[in-house]
Amino acid sequence: WFSEVAERTAVLIAKWQGVGFTHGVLNTDNMSVLGLTIDYGPFGFLDAFDPKFTPNTTDLPGRRYCFANQPDVGMWNLAQLASTLSTANLINDEEVKYVMAKYASRFMDEYQSVMTKKLGLEKYNKDLISTLLTNMAIDKVDYTICFRALSNIKTTPDLPDDELLSPLKPVLLDISKERKKAWIDWSQQYTHELASSGIPDKERKISMDYVNPKFVLRNYICQSAIDAAEQGDYTEVRRVLEVMQNPFDEQPGMEKYARLPPAWAYRPGAPSGGSDLKAFLNALTIWTWPSTHRTAYSCTL
Repeated sequence: WFSEVAERTAVLIAKWQGVGFTHGVLNTDNMSVLGLTIDYGPFGFLDAFDPKFTPNTTDLPGRRYCFANQPDVGMWNLAQLASTLSTANLINDEEVKYVMAKYASRFMDEYQSVMTKKLGLEKYNKDLISTLLTNMAIDKVDYTICFRALSNIKTTPDLPDDELLSPLKPVLLDISKERKKAWIDWSQQYTHELASSGIPDKERKISMDYVNPKFVLRNYICQSAIDAAEQGDYTEVRRVLEVMQNPFDEQPGMEKYARLPPAWAYRPGAPSGGSDLKAFLNALTIWTWPSTHRTAYSCTL
């Protein structure tokens, strides 16, 4: 049983890392033995890629539960569960060591699989993926939009540099010549890797768009819906719910929900994450609670 809990936890957190989801408060009581995401408190999705991102303002000093730390926190929480099981003589030390090692290997296997699919590769390429994430962190590139845009990169040989980078222009804003060269170098390595697989660009795009969401529940989107809901208008709440139920679809006409966050979302003092997302869920619960039946519907992201 404990081994299955560990594997489910590993798979869940690997998938979080894949879509840029940060839970925000991974206390042991906020973990599920079923490998489900529970306790939607101060959670958030990455905007500009920052491994140290945390949507929890109380976590800012130490960033214990930041995006990059989630895999290790998952292991630590499992260790606390193991301690309880050991005290009750339900497992022994050897079983604990085995399960903890299994968590680590299962997480890495799942994470590598997730990232390989996100880039449309046939096999895991550590250097290519690590360099991409490093570039994204340096240039504060939007996590969701960047990965979605990668499916539009062409494997046509000898493309001019500007044409090669064209799909990434929406996220490569105000970068220096030096940084542009870094992205060109990476893109050339990437297209070479893609070309060697022999998978047609159109076929690859379909598979990549299937795992790279176009829409995620960003904080500023929630804030706009909350502002309207507080005035009694739930139109935006309904629209956001509809869009987020199909995050991988193109959804023509809904492009505004897939754009970079507006400037006001980055200003000091702007709403920063969890509280607004939680308020959105509260607004959603109110809207989906008909006065005639008083039946609340669950909301799963």
